[in-house]
Amino acid sequence: MPALSYLDWFLFSLSRAFCSPLAIFIQIQGCVICLTLAIGWAFAAFVRNREIKRMKNSMRAGNSFAFLFHDITKLEHSNQVNLPRVTVVMPLKGFGEHNLHNWRSQITSLYGGPLEFLFVVESTEDPAYHAVSRLITEFKDDVDVRVIIAGLSTTCSQKIHNQLFGVEKMHKDSKYVLFLDDDVRLHPGSIGALTAEMEKNPEIFIQTGYPLDLPSGSLGSYCIYEYHMPCSMGFATGGRTFFLWGGCMMMHADDFRYDRYGVVSGLRDGGYSDDMTLAALAGAHKRLITSPPVAVFPHPLASDLSFSRYWNYLRKQTFVLESYISKVNWLMNRALFSSHCYLSWGFVAPYLMAMTHVAAALRIYIRGYAHEETIFVSNGLLLVTGLAVCTFIELFSMWNLTRIEVQLCNMLSPEAPRLSLATYNWVLVFIALLVDNFLYPISAFSSHFSQSINWSGIRYHLKNGKIGKIERSKGKGPIYTDLGGKHLYGKKGVPPRSSFLGSLAKSWTQWRQPKKFDV
Repeated sequence: MPALSYLDWFLFSLSRAFCSPLAIFIQIQGCVICLTLAIGWAFAAFVRNREIKRMKNSMRAGNSFAFLFHDITKLEHSNQVNLPRVTVVMPLKGFGEHNLHNWRSQITSLYGGPLEFLFVVESTEDPAYHAVSRLITEFKDDVDVRVIIAGLSTTCSQKIHNQLFGVEKMHKDSKYVLFLDDDVRLHPGSIGALTAEMEKNPEIFIQTGYPLDLPSGSLGSYCIYEYHMPCSMGFATGGRTFFLWGGCMMMHADDFRYDRYGVVSGLRDGGYSDDMTLAALAGAHKRLITSPPVAVFPHPLASDLSFSRYWNYLRKQTFVLESYISKVNWLMNRALFSSHCYLSWGFVAPYLMAMTHVAAALRIYIRGYAHEETIFVSNGLLLVTGLAVCTFIELFSMWNLTRIEVQLCNMLSPEAPRLSLATYNWVLVFIALLVDNFLYPISAFSSHFSQSINWSGIRYHLKNGKIGKIERSKGKGPIYTDLGGKHLYGKKGVPPRSSFLGSLAKSWTQWRQPKKFDV
């Protein structure tokens, strides 16, 4: 029997330590986290799949427009002419590879009511201004769409400033305002579905949705996909939710006109994150947030999304928890900060222990150590087996939810290029699970101690939870946005050719509303 080397002695000591009661608890806890995520994703998949079945039943009943309405009588002219006016506000920053496709999907909505689109940029120097201006030229006689200049923000984030400026310019008769990020790819019936829910239940404060990330192949893009997936279960409730995504928010226009619940002042006076601020206001005033099951949107990630850009995105997400509007909001954010950090490293730690158990077992096999001297390793391998089973269940549940959401998106956008689950690399998904959860606490603590962040070339400094200082250093910061890879200081775009859906949208808008609109 060979003598133990120092390396083997250290490895076996670690493996033995990882079989202590505390270590066993940590490893079992990791299994519980995996199974909890799997159950959450299974419920989300059930909600999304229920909507798919409803659409299929409607199509079997002869409704070929089930992607718009389950009840085909809703398409009758008598119903369409009574639909409320909606203003869509899209704050823009930079121009990237997916923007034109996304913008086109937004303005070619098949919503039958009065509809206006406001693209808001900070200045004409923004590359998005020239790209969207060309797109508007194509649709100027068919869709009420404008690009407006908001100027530079001084008291809040540039995105919030653009949103509020858009609200000021919206039509006086608009009943609802829909805020969209410029990386959201809408379905033809999305605006109609959101509006229908608002009309059905006037108590709704905000309607929201969530993106389905389409990884580009890099590890960074899979880390972003993995980061979003746990939150997706909170948006797939089919109704009430406590979550809010700033990429899609429909609200009552009068809430902004009259600053109800402090929505305008709360955002304007030092607001950094639109969704976190509005979610805090909803909680404080006990207002209702809902997410319909069809509100899931394809979100293509940049093909050149690097790991450094993922890291900057993660920093922005954790920085959100440093902003707050009240003491209660601060306490909630501290609780989220603590629990997320604990669960993230609580998820990663069992895999580090499992690697140690496996390495120790391999050394025993290779070196031929006596079984009685290494019996503790068998206990470690039992824990590894349990973790492997739980990991497989977790990944399967994640795969199943993604599969169903891909199918739902394909049904909601029948003319769009088909999404495919075949493009997902599940080995990279597993690696991203470990990388993202390992880095989250590091990013969170970095955000906590720095109290500043660079967002699209603008550095924001927080003071008492609100933006206290804004620094602009054009050309000295990043030249690309994180997810979409949008050029912040260059790259003007040209719209692609029209599609059949675009032509249908033109005909639809010509039929149900005049060419010009009163403002």
